[in-house]
Amino acid sequence: MMANLLDFDLDGLASFCEGLGEKRFRATQLFRWIHQRGVNDFGQMSDLARSLRGKLQNAASVCALPVLAQHVSADGTLKWLFDVGDGNAVECVYIPEDDRGTLCISSQAGCAVGCRFCSTGHQGFSRNLGTAEIVAQLWFAEHFLRQHFQTTDRVISNVVMMGMGEPLQNYVSLVPALRTMLDDHGYGLSRRRLTVSTSGVVPMMDRLARDCPVALAVSLHAPTDDLRDSLVPLNRKYPLEELMQACTRYLEAAPRDFITFEYCMLHQVNDQDTHARALVSLVRRYADQGLRCKFNLIPFNPFPASGLTRSEPARVQDFAAHLIDAGLVTTVRKTRGDDIDAACGQLAGDVRDRTRVEQRISLQRRSGTRNSRMAADKATQ
Repeated sequence: MMANLLDFDLDGLASFCEGLGEKRFRATQLFRWIHQRGVNDFGQMSDLARSLRGKLQNAASVCALPVLAQHVSADGTLKWLFDVGDGNAVECVYIPEDDRGTLCISSQAGCAVGCRFCSTGHQGFSRNLGTAEIVAQLWFAEHFLRQHFQTTDRVISNVVMMGMGEPLQNYVSLVPALRTMLDDHGYGLSRRRLTVSTSGVVPMMDRLARDCPVALAVSLHAPTDDLRDSLVPLNRKYPLEELMQACTRYLEAAPRDFITFEYCMLHQVNDQDTHARALVSLVRRYADQGLRCKFNLIPFNPFPASGLTRSEPARVQDFAAHLIDAGLVTTVRKTRGDDIDAACGQLAGDVRDRTRVEQRISLQRRSGTRNSRMAADKATQ
C-alpha cells in the first residue's frame, strides 16, 4: 500500500526517506514542496534527484480529501465538506478577518462527547480521522486560497482545532498534525496561533503539555458540576476540580500563555448573574495556583434537536460586564457564517452514527438472547 505523505511530520518523513535509502535533507526538501508550495506531483519537484522522484512514484502519494461541497457566506466565510469515505464527511471553515485568516479544522467524523448545545455531538460518532485527513484540510485550504486570492503569501495565519470532534480523543493522529503545522519547513505557525479546543479530557491535556504545548481552549460552559454534567457529559468523568487543576498544570509547560475558557451562552440555562458570580469564584480559587485565563462568550447557534435558545444580546453584555468588572479578560465571539451553518457548534457534515447503531445492535442481540432463553425455559416446563 502506498504511503500518503500527508501522514508524516518532518521526523516521520525523514524515517520514510531513510527507508528509501535517502538522507534527511531530502525529506526536508520534500516536506517544503508538499506543504509550503502545495505540490502533489513528484515530477514537478525539480530539486529532488531523479532517482528519488522515481522511488516516490512507486512508493508514495500526496493524497488530498475529495471536496463534496463548498459554501460561501455573505460575510466571506468559506465552508468545505470533505469526503472521508464509507459514507462519512467532515467540515472545515475558513474565517477571514482584517488582521488574520483562521481555519477551523475537524479531528473526527462526528463526536462522542455529546454536548447538548453542539450539532455535531447530536449526530453521534463515526470514527477518528488519520493524521493525513487532518493535515489535508489545511493543505487544501491554504493552497486553494492562495490561488483564489492570487497571492504567493501565506493566507492562513491561525488554525483552531475546533471543528467536528474532540481532538484529544484522537491524540495519536493529532500530535503529528500539530507538529507539521508548527514546523518552519511546513506551515510555520506560531505556537500561540495554533489552538486545540477540548471539552476537558484531563489525561490528554497533561500529555499535550509535555508533547506539544500549543494554545489551549477549554469548553467550560458552566460554573458548577451539576450544570456542567447536563451540558458537557464528559464532566461526569473529569469534574471541574480535576479540570481546573489540569489547566494550571498545562500552564506550567507554557508559562507565558493563558487558557481560553469557551462559554456558550444559553438562555436561562447558564447566563444569569448568579452563574457569572460563580464563574468568578471558580477562577479565583485557582488563581493562586497559577491559573491565567480569558473568557470567550459564544452566542449559541440553535438547532432543533437541542431544545435550547440563544441568550439575548443585552444579557450577554451584562454577563460579560460581571466578568470584566471582576478583572477577567472577556470577549464576545462575533458570529460568522450563520447563513451557511458554519458558526460555532453548527458543523455536522454527513456522518453515519456508528456509536448508536452499534449500541442498538448490541441491545437487540442481548434482547434476542434473553428471549431465546425464555423460550427454551418454557419449552422445558
